[in-house]
Amino acid sequence: MASGLILTTLLITISFLLCFIALILGVKSDKSREKMSPFECGFDPFKKSRIPFSLRFFLVTVIFLVFDVEVALLFPLGMLKVMSDLLFVGVSGVILVLILVMGLIHEWNQGSLTWIY
Repeated sequence: MASGLILTTLLITISFLLCFIALILGVKSDKSREKMSPFECGFDPFKKSRIPFSLRFFLVTVIFLVFDVEVALLFPLGMLKVMSDLLFVGVSGVILVLILVMGLIHEWNQGSLTWIY
């Protein structure tokens, strides 16, 4: 019983020592201006590197994800053609494509797909 406690204490001590050594060796010592500045192909950075994403970029990403899910719903229709009624598969495909086209038209009318105002 005592040997198990000694072994556990020894393993915990070794673990703490290894973590401490990794912490000491992992410290970056060169924090000069050149190392901390963003790299832009050898040029001086034009803007701050820590500005948040623009809302337009986020909106285009969300639109892509919505349309990507719609397209992913179209893929299984090929397998349903074998197992199900052809009319059901055709109507389902047309409904999904109509939803996709109506979403595209809506986003176009809202101006979300125009890059320049």
